[in-house]
Amino acid sequence: MGGFFGTISTKDCVKDLFYGTDYNSHLGTKRAGMVTFDKERGFSRSIHSLERNYFRSRFEDELDNFYGNQGLGVISDTDPQPIIVNSHLGRYAVVTVAKINNLREIADELLQQRMHFSELSANNINQTELVALLINMGKTFVEGINLVHKKIKGSCSMLILTEDGIICARDYLGRTPIVVGKKEGAFAASSESTSFPNLDFKMVRDIGPGEIVKMKADGLEVLQPPSQNEQICSFLWVYYGFPSSDYEGINVEMVRETNGKKMGEEDEIEADLVCGIPDSGVGMALGYSEGNHIPYKRAVVKYTPTWPRSFTPGTQKRRDLVAKMKLIPNPAILKDQRIVFCDDSIVRGTQLRDNVKMFFEYGAKEVHVRISCPPLVYGCPFIGFTASKTDMELITRQVIRDFEGDENVNLEKYATTNSPEYNRMVEEICKRLGLTSLKFNKIETLIESIGLPKCKICTHCFDGTGCCHKKD
Repeated sequence: MGGFFGTISTKDCVKDLFYGTDYNSHLGTKRAGMVTFDKERGFSRSIHSLERNYFRSRFEDELDNFYGNQGLGVISDTDPQPIIVNSHLGRYAVVTVAKINNLREIADELLQQRMHFSELSANNINQTELVALLINMGKTFVEGINLVHKKIKGSCSMLILTEDGIICARDYLGRTPIVVGKKEGAFAASSESTSFPNLDFKMVRDIGPGEIVKMKADGLEVLQPPSQNEQICSFLWVYYGFPSSDYEGINVEMVRETNGKKMGEEDEIEADLVCGIPDSGVGMALGYSEGNHIPYKRAVVKYTPTWPRSFTPGTQKRRDLVAKMKLIPNPAILKDQRIVFCDDSIVRGTQLRDNVKMFFEYGAKEVHVRISCPPLVYGCPFIGFTASKTDMELITRQVIRDFEGDENVNLEKYATTNSPEYNRMVEEICKRLGLTSLKFNKIETLIESIGLPKCKICTHCFDGTGCCHKKD
């Protein structure tokens, strides 16, 4: 997915920029970049790979090379960023959180207009540069940003560093968030409000869907008001979001606990303890424990010093290795216990299957798994929240193919809670993963826990909806 952070201040901004960007590191592991602007020295930029190092270790020794009172930082799961552009709109830098499904189609159209691409990543077009080229086709930044939203299929939120301020533009349906914080003499915009407290920023508000705002050290200027339509990604609360972050004023950890409590209240399973699969399963497990009156214990813990999240490494072999090495079982708690393990989701199922095998090897009598969201039946066309290349990497689609002879048959029935097809699919997933029992949360429970109307939440990966609004 990726995340970004931008700040502008009456003072030097480099320290805030560095740490603010670092607080988005849980959103990606491929590349990172920083850029600052100083009126005398111009733009300073650096980009590094994160595939073998963390953000702080790659950039800390370079901080003396950055100057200025405004800048952008990005954790990218796509291409090298930021891009620095010299155009009729002036010189600027841009970072994006985007998934552009028609990248090649747009690129071919621009090449026919004698425009060219200079930034390549593994011989592929850099989608942030493509966004910049579309912006440049507008007479103003606002016109150019709206052209981006009109042309692309997918989603794109962006920050643009100009010589006199930072432009914040959220995806036209608000699928990914941009939150704004303020402190004396400075403003900041981030993918995660978690970036703010330790840097003394106070949350001001969310940028609305399709809204364009110019941020200066002394205030915000709305260049384009928000759309009334919204489809924010529900998976932010399920998995991506850091527990202390808020989106639309709704806290991630509170949603996870509420979600788990509601599921626990409805579940009649008898067990000795509840445990959350770190990190995003912990909040749900705490809620489930309260709802079902089963004690919470840490039967498995995450080794945090060196092992990152496991959804982004480039190969399945490395993802499996990371998933195994970062979770350490506690045999003293596992032995002879009936355990409910809470997790955020099941994508391929390989990590969970290996974990469950390990739990049984260390003496667990029963392993019941409870998932905080419905089954992932549809791949996401809007946000890159897994490394999956096709829908067939989803365990649900593999099961459907084996049942139906075609992975695309009766998807609506398989996505409908408690339908015969749904129940058969869940039973088969349970069997393939070696579980004592398996239950997924209902989509109604997840929506109720988030607290927004369903029409404002994207649930496409669960039920195939979430793209009902037209672009303004």
